[in-house]
Amino acid sequence: MKQFKTLLFAAALFIGATSLTHAQTKVAHINTTELVASMPEMKAAQAEMDQMGKTYQADIEEMVNEYQAKAKQYEAEAATKTNEQNQQRGEELAQMQQSIRQFQADAQQKLQQKELDLLKPITDKAKAAILKVGKAQGYNYVLDSSQGSGVIMAEGKDLLTDVQKELGF
Repeated sequence: MKQFKTLLFAAALFIGATSLTHAQTKVAHINTTELVASMPEMKAAQAEMDQMGKTYQADIEEMVNEYQAKAKQYEAEAATKTNEQNQQRGEELAQMQQSIRQFQADAQQKLQQKELDLLKPITDKAKAAILKVGKAQGYNYVLDSSQGSGVIMAEGKDLLTDVQKELGF
């Protein structure tokens, strides 16, 4: 009987604590992907990334065109050259191919690093604004309702417009 009373008391305490916790917890949500995409800084960063990508693409196309022209020239002259010269030319073309692949890999790596460098201050600014608005409105938790973030349903307060106002747009 004493164990039953203890168990009943523990259950009542647990239910009371859970109810009290639920009553005090305020939860809001925001789609951070949409927020970051709507920021003017993001549009400028995207334009810079696009420009950098076009520059690299033009350089790669120029290298490929040079390779193709040289390959065509070597193929046309192959009959008039010795086997040793043709082998040497083949090695030169293989070296050009390797150079193009290396340039593409380096360009991709530089683009990714540039994207990280440009996005970090933007996302930091967005996070700071979310924290400021969330605290000002008394929320204990602000969940990210972006696609794939793990939030299945978000019926609470959406802070997107409030945070956009905080950021001045």
